[in-house]
Amino acid sequence: MADGTKAVVDASAADAAADEAALAAAIDELGGGKTAPASAADASSTDASEDDGEADGGADGGDTPADPDREASVGEETSEITAPLSVREIAAELAAGSPRKKPTPTPEPAAGRRPTDPQPTVDPRDTATLPRTLPAPMRHSGDMIGHRYRLEECISQTETFSSWRAVDEKLRRAVGVHLMASGHQRARKVLAAAKSAALLGDPRFVQVLDAVQEGELVYVVREWLPHASDLAKLLANSPMEPHEAYQMVRQVADAVAAAHRRGQAHLRLTPRCVLRTDSGQYRINGIAVDAALRGLPAEESADDAQRTDTRAIGVLLFAALTHRWPYPEDRYDLQGLPKGLQNAAPDQVRAGVHKGLSELAARALFDHPPHHAEPITTPEELVRAIARLPKIRQPEPELPAFQAPPRHNTHALPTAPNPTRVADTTVAPLPPSSRPTSSRRTRRRLRRVVKATAWTVALGAIGVASWQFVGSLRNTGPTIAATPQPSVSTAAPTTHPTTHTPVPIAIKDAQSYNPLGDGPQGRESLGKAFDGDPNTAWTTGWFFDQFGTKPPALQSGTGLMIDLGSPQPVSSVNVQFLGGEQAAELRVPTAAAATNPMGAKPESFTVVGKKSGTSVEYTVDPPVTTRYLLIWLTALTKDDDGKYRGHVAEVKVSG
Repeated sequence: MADGTKAVVDASAADAAADEAALAAAIDELGGGKTAPASAADASSTDASEDDGEADGGADGGDTPADPDREASVGEETSEITAPLSVREIAAELAAGSPRKKPTPTPEPAAGRRPTDPQPTVDPRDTATLPRTLPAPMRHSGDMIGHRYRLEECISQTETFSSWRAVDEKLRRAVGVHLMASGHQRARKVLAAAKSAALLGDPRFVQVLDAVQEGELVYVVREWLPHASDLAKLLANSPMEPHEAYQMVRQVADAVAAAHRRGQAHLRLTPRCVLRTDSGQYRINGIAVDAALRGLPAEESADDAQRTDTRAIGVLLFAALTHRWPYPEDRYDLQGLPKGLQNAAPDQVRAGVHKGLSELAARALFDHPPHHAEPITTPEELVRAIARLPKIRQPEPELPAFQAPPRHNTHALPTAPNPTRVADTTVAPLPPSSRPTSSRRTRRRLRRVVKATAWTVALGAIGVASWQFVGSLRNTGPTIAATPQPSVSTAAPTTHPTTHTPVPIAIKDAQSYNPLGDGPQGRESLGKAFDGDPNTAWTTGWFFDQFGTKPPALQSGTGLMIDLGSPQPVSSVNVQFLGGEQAAELRVPTAAAATNPMGAKPESFTVVGKKSGTSVEYTVDPPVTTRYLLIWLTALTKDDDGKYRGHVAEVKVSG
C-alpha cells in the first residue's frame, strides 16, 4: 500500500472462546421470559434481517426509518458521504435477476436448551464467533488515529462504523477514515476488502491508502477529493445533457470493467460513489469496501458480481437521463417510478432522451429489456456497446447576446445645431424602414475591430523597431553609436546580423530537483536528458492530477537541475519533451542560492522564460553567467494509464 499496511492480528482461540461464552451468557440473561426461536435457521434469518436494518441507518434513509437513539447522520451535504442500502433495495437491486442459493437448514436444537449463537461455529477463530452488532468506536474531533491521522469532522455515523474527514500529519494532506470495532463480525472482511482495493492501483478509483487493525480499533484510510461532486448532487436539479451522460457512463464502465478483469467488484455502486472532479474526470469511491462495511453478502460467482455492477451502471445512466429513480422508492433526492412504468426505457419516461443512451440503459438495467433487446450482463459487454454508439457531440457554448451601446441623449444638450436630428428611440421608436439592420451593426463593429487591430499592430511594430535599434546600439559599441548613419532601417533584421555566434556548452551533470515532493524522482534516467538521443528521456514520478489543479494537496511543479561544471555565459537553452506537450520554466539561481541550489526553495530562482510545447527554445538576452540551470516543469503530459508524468528527452545549452 501507499503508506504501508500493518498486518491484521488474529485473536487467539482462547480469547474467541471466552468472547463466545460471554456473549452466550449475555443473551441468556437478556432473553429471560422470551420464547426461544423454533430453529437455528429461523434465528439466523431473524439476525440477518436485523443486520440489514442496521445497514439502513445512513445518510439518505431507506424503507426502514432509522432510530435516533441508535444512529445519527452528520454532514450529509458533503460529497464524500455514501448512502446505505435499504432492505427492499438490497432485494431489488442486488438480488434481482440472479437467484441465490438458499442456505442449508440447520437441525433444530435439543429440547430444553436455548441456542446461544444463531450461526454454529466450527473453528473458534471463525468470524461467526464474533458479535454481529458492536457499537462503532466513539471518537471526537482532534483525536489521533495510529499516531498519524487527526480526526477533524464526522461525515456519517451508523451503529456499526463512522466515517471522518481527517488530516495525515505526516504528509500534511486531507484523507478519509472509516472506523470500526475490531471485535465486530465484519472487521476482517473490511480489512480484506480494503487491502484488495489498495492493490488495484487504478487512478480512476479513489485510492485506499491504509488498512490497519490496532487494538480494539479497525480503520481504513482513503484518498480525499475535496473539490469533487458526487453524481447525486449533480442530478439534484435536472437531468444530464446527452454528452455529459455519455462521458459519465463511458468512464464508469471502463473503470469497472478494468477492475473486474483484475478480480475486483464494487457491489454497491450508487450515485454517492461516483465523483466528478474539476477537470471533468469521474472517480469511483468505495470499491469492495462500502459493501463490506455495510455487510452486503458477497456474490456467489464472478458472473453474479458482474451482473450486479452492470445493473448498477444501468441505474446510474437511467437516473442521469430521466432525473428519476428506476424503482418505486424515492432515493438520492430523486422521485421513484410508478409501478406501471416498471421495465420502461428512459425515453418512455421522459421526452427528448437520447435514443442510443436510452436503449443502452435499458439493456444494462433490465433482464428483459423492451423491444426484445439483448440484455447486457457484464461491464465488458457494456464497454463494447458504448463504443458502438454514434458519436455524441458536445453542445456548443451559448455566446452572450451582444448589447448595442446606448445612444446619447441629444435632448439634454444646450443647443441642437441640426433641427432634423432623429429623436432617441427611447422617446419615439423609429419606423421599420429607418431602423439600422443587423448587417449594418455588424459592419460597424467589424470596422471598429479592424481599426483597433491596426493601431495595435502599428504600436507593436514601433516597439519592436525601438527595441532592435537599442539592441544594435548596445552590440556595436560606442564608436558606431557616435557616428550617425545616413539611413537606418530596423524593419529587416537581416540588415543587422548579430555579432554573437552561439557556442554549445557541455552539460556535466543533472539532478532531480523536487523540494515540494517526497524526494528525488527518476534517478536512474537522469543521464538520458542530455545523452544526445531524443528517443530516450528522463521521466518523473506519476501524479493523479495535473500540477496546480488541487491546491494545497498537490505540489505546483518539479524540476531538473542542470550543472554546467563552472559558471559560463548562457544565451539560449533548448528543451525537447517526449510523449506530448508539456509546460516548463527556465530558472537560474540567485546569488544567495548559487552556492547550494539543490537546498534552495523554488522562490530562490529567477524565472528567465516560460514556454509550453513538445520542443521549446529559451533565449537569454543579454546572456546570463551561471553554473546551474533549472528546468521547472509546471504541466505534465497524461500517459495512457491516466496518470501524469514529465518526460525530458534532450536539453541543449548554448553560450
